[in-house]
Amino acid sequence: MSEGAALTGPDGAARCPWALSTPDYVTYHDEEWGRPVHGDDALFERVSLEAFQSGLSWITILRRRAGFRAAFADFKIAAVAAFTDEDRARLLADPGIIRNGAKIDATLANARVLADWAPGELDELIWSHAPDPAGRPVPKTLADVPAITPESTALSKVLKKRGLRFVGPTTAYALMQACGLVDDHLETCVARGRG
Repeated sequence: MSEGAALTGPDGAARCPWALSTPDYVTYHDEEWGRPVHGDDALFERVSLEAFQSGLSWITILRRRAGFRAAFADFKIAAVAAFTDEDRARLLADPGIIRNGAKIDATLANARVLADWAPGELDELIWSHAPDPAGRPVPKTLADVPAITPESTALSKVLKKRGLRFVGPTTAYALMQACGLVDDHLETCVARGRG
């Protein structure tokens, strides 16, 4: 068996190896990761959570997602854009989230930028960077899955140019994977092609 190839889980189904480390990951992998996400607020949530994940394990964020949603008004752009200094202080003291001042500030700043965009503009901009699936080889092992692509680099550049923070090329690619712009489930993974 190749290093990083899909592994068989307790239910007999082959999955991406990272999905089998915890039950939380199995559920996230099978039901969410790689499935298309649309809507400005939903994509703002994903952009924000990917930023908070930077430098941390995704499971750390996944297990706090309910806390993040409660703390950030379900990631409604208009609501977060209206957060005050008191809200920022509340977030910095909230044990239900990652209390990183730079990431909190970036999330608040991003909401304020996005509040001025037209409805659907974030969705359209992100999805305009989805690569043609026919031009992408199907990954057989984790080694075949890139961390950065030309599309994620381009998406990062345009998001930064438009005023968003914590949206580097690696974060942009993780966003593309999570939101179904690319299908990086391995070739024999049970979730491949479910988007």
